[in-house]
Amino acid sequence: MIDRKYKVIFWDFDGVLMNSNEIRDLGFVRVLSEFPKQKVDQLLKFHQKNGGLSRYVKFRYFFEEVLGEEILEEEINGWAEKFSEIMRELLIDESLLIEETIQFVKKEYEKREMHIVSGSDQSELRYICEQLEIAKYFNSINGSPTPKNDLVVNILDRNELNKKECVLIGDSINDYEAAKINQIDFLPYNNPRLNKYIV
Repeated sequence: MIDRKYKVIFWDFDGVLMNSNEIRDLGFVRVLSEFPKQKVDQLLKFHQKNGGLSRYVKFRYFFEEVLGEEILEEEINGWAEKFSEIMRELLIDESLLIEETIQFVKKEYEKREMHIVSGSDQSELRYICEQLEIAKYFNSINGSPTPKNDLVVNILDRNELNKKECVLIGDSINDYEAAKINQIDFLPYNNPRLNKYIV
């Protein structure tokens, strides 16, 4: 049970509201199928370690750090769009929703303010939530290319929220860092390695 003192909950999406992490992996494998598997595996390691980072950052990492090539912003956007097409196809699946957290959201959404802050693409995320009929439970649905740290501060400022009443629930180190930078509490979910960061 999440403490009643938290009147505002910031939710990560992948791995917290939806079991989508493996499908995200598959998306990178499919989009980058023309590249050597060994190189794509390096990207997957980076992706899995940095769950909360956007695909824009990850595609840039792949081309610049793994392949050692320069890449233009519009090219990154093109790869991100291909990735998004696959996600829109594969993630419209109710069975992927995490029952525990979705039930909590449905029960509590009228009593607390709730926002999604995700490294996933914002328009794609809103589409998925609409299609799965869960968008109505959230005050806002926010994603990349805006970094998660900025998503959180924007919501805090726009709504003049009391930081002591806010908590971010996530499954990656990037979620913890977004909470810490913005001076709000953090609750780890679905990732025992983050238990050391429990407030």
